Amino acid sequence: MSLTATPNGDRVQIAIFGRRNAGKSSVINAVTGQQLAIVSDVKGTTTDPVYKAMEILPIGPCMFIDTPGLDDEGELGEKRVEKAVQVLNRTDIAMLVLDISRLTPEELAQGRGIGEKEQQIQAMIEEKKLPYVIVLNQEDKLPQEEAEKRRQQIMAKNGTVPVCNVSTVRKTGLEKLKDALIMLAPDTDLKLHILGDLVEENDVVVLVVPVDSAAPKGRLIMPQQQVIRDILDNHAVSVVTQVPSLAMTLDMLGDKVKMVITDSQAFGEVSRIVPTQIPMTSFSILFARHKGNLRTLVEGVTAVDRLRDGDRVLIAEGCTHRRQCDDIGTVKIPRWLKEYTGKELQIETCSGTGFPTDLSSYALIIHCGGCTLHEKEMKHRIFRAQQCQVPIVNYGIFIAYVKGILKRSVELFPAVWELLE
Repeated sequence: MSLTATPNGDRVQIAIFGRRNAGKSSVINAVTGQQLAIVSDVKGTTTDPVYKAMEILPIGPCMFIDTPGLDDEGELGEKRVEKAVQVLNRTDIAMLVLDISRLTPEELAQGRGIGEKEQQIQAMIEEKKLPYVIVLNQEDKLPQEEAEKRRQQIMAKNGTVPVCNVSTVRKTGLEKLKDALIMLAPDTDLKLHILGDLVEENDVVVLVVPVDSAAPKGRLIMPQQQVIRDILDNHAVSVVTQVPSLAMTLDMLGDKVKMVITDSQAFGEVSRIVPTQIPMTSFSILFARHKGNLRTLVEGVTAVDRLRDGDRVLIAEGCTHRRQCDDIGTVKIPRWLKEYTGKELQIETCSGTGFPTDLSSYALIIHCGGCTLHEKEMKHRIFRAQQCQVPIVNYGIFIAYVKGILKRSVELFPAVWELLE
């Protein structure tokens, strides 16, 4: 993560859907005023979702997602369409793009007036209650009166959904499209701060940040950066230290310390150093609340005690960082699982967007904090686990549990703390 860039998971996610050659990539380029997406007359140029970070005022930092065509064909085409549909799980605003010049009288007359493929994705968008805009592209290929007539027909069949005629060739209709996106954008100011409700102005928060073989060179990892920024946003004070200097840091600060937040991997050592009267939690647990569902993840951790020999356990990460020799997901957590349970388990791992479609065969899912994932994607993963009745927990909660300090690590959150009484 760049020290100056908004994390991708915190950007407003604007996904664009439509058939091949509907002009999806051209619309993205026209709206942003940049050549973000490759444009070609060849069908299927976009073969996988393409993510492009951008800033659009007054929405702010956005992530445009250009998806494969909904009418892609063949076995490979079906997989591409599946990838496009999966993008809905992280979408804030959807843009449904059609080539207005290719709409047949039959398509205009039937259903929602936009074609079968479009109506299929439209139904999914509406099922997820996502705001969206219908973009009738390539209006320059029709007489103006005909293009407007078709827009009015589609508007009449789609209630309050914004419908915009645009031409990426003539650069017409783009301002109205931008206005629609602004109107549909979520109010990011209403989003819960990572710990803004836990600190007041001038509170001192001590952050324990180990610098070991797994730490990236020359920078802090994303959750550490984000927590520091959140502390500053709330006019509190962050003091960053490492485990060997933690006792000295606490002695210097005395009774000024409001709380201690640690990397989960150091939970054991940190809990022995921090006096019990000082609340303590971890970056991962904060993100379990910020992007997931802290209560559900805490409820899931007791499944560790029910694991049996041969059970399958999935360890999932949202990012695709380079694995280190003592990597938490592939080395440390499997080791702690073995030490705690004494069982011979089948450990499987996944990272990035490669979250399994079928979760039913797992006895437990242990997920990272999800700092790189959009909140909707993280909550969707938790929902899918619940649908399959598979317990899910995150790294920090799991580590605190096997170290015997889970109750202490969630004392900042009374509603969750009561679960452990």
